Amino acid sequence: MPHLHMEYTANLPDLNADVALLRLNNALVASGQFSAEFDIKSRAVQVGAFRVGTVLGERGFVHVKLALLSGRSPAIKKQLSESLLAVLQDLCEWPTSVDVQLCVEILDIDRDSYTKTAISH
Repeated sequence: MPHLHMEYTANLPDLNADVALLRLNNALVASGQFSAEFDIKSRAVQVGAFRVGTVLGERGFVHVKLALLSGRSPAIKKQLSESLLAVLQDLCEWPTSVDVQLCVEILDIDRDSYTKTAISH
């Protein structure tokens, strides 16, 4: 735990997903909310088919969903959300020809039903 999902539109050529995930993971480690860095699992998906609003102008987005075991306070969730948004804002040079929306969503995973195991060699 946690699970971080990043979706981003294909019209953001300077966004390096691997660098983004590393920076987002580092922000989570720095928060002090997670006991071990190897518990953080992140992935990125580039979205080729998308629409932002109804106008035909060039628009794009980066949307981060952070799924956490339930039980954290609203203040901690807000703090995590703001720190991840700050990372997104500083990821790259955003194209001047594209209106880009950056957003972070925090989701609770039911603590009682979540199961996990690790296979180590």
